Amino acid sequence: MTAAAPLPVATRDPRDELPDHLPALRAFAISLTRNVAAADDLVQDTIVKAWTNFDKFQTGTNLRAWLFTILRNTFYSDKRKHRREVPDPEGIHAGALFVKPDHDGRMAFAEFSKAFDKLTPEHREVLILVGASGFSYEDAAGMMGVAVGTVKSRANRARARLAEMLHLDQGEQMFSGVDGAMQAVMSRSGTTAA
Repeated sequence: MTAAAPLPVATRDPRDELPDHLPALRAFAISLTRNVAAADDLVQDTIVKAWTNFDKFQTGTNLRAWLFTILRNTFYSDKRKHRREVPDPEGIHAGALFVKPDHDGRMAFAEFSKAFDKLTPEHREVLILVGASGFSYEDAAGMMGVAVGTVKSRANRARARLAEMLHLDQGEQMFSGVDGAMQAVMSRSGTTAA
């Protein structure tokens, strides 16, 4: 009785090839993270993502390149996510956080409404379109019949005027935890265009 011949590479299930690529994946992960434990976690995340998305892998293409792409994308996605995190090992920052009572939100809304009503009609219109309604500057320009630059300029001036009337410092958020539409009106990130 003879031993079964190994399957040709083209007919092997790519899942069976995963162990062959682990050392190269780990080396690549270590070069990116500069930390063995973080690299091992990254490789594990990569394998899980690959396993759950094998239906997207085209048999016959370069499996190692596909895995490296998943690992790289995972690394940079995590890096972007963690960039916004603030290290707080002793919990000092977390201990200083508190939740404002609901009545503060109602008072802020009343103050915001008064200030918003004092804006010119053009400024109110542009803030409602690009802020509260979420239209891009281009879409708002089309609706208003003006140039995109005019919409951007009006939105910036309107936000600056609102911040001035509300006595907000640069970067200060008035409506954390309050209605998202009001936050969008005040926020530069509430628009879909730069």
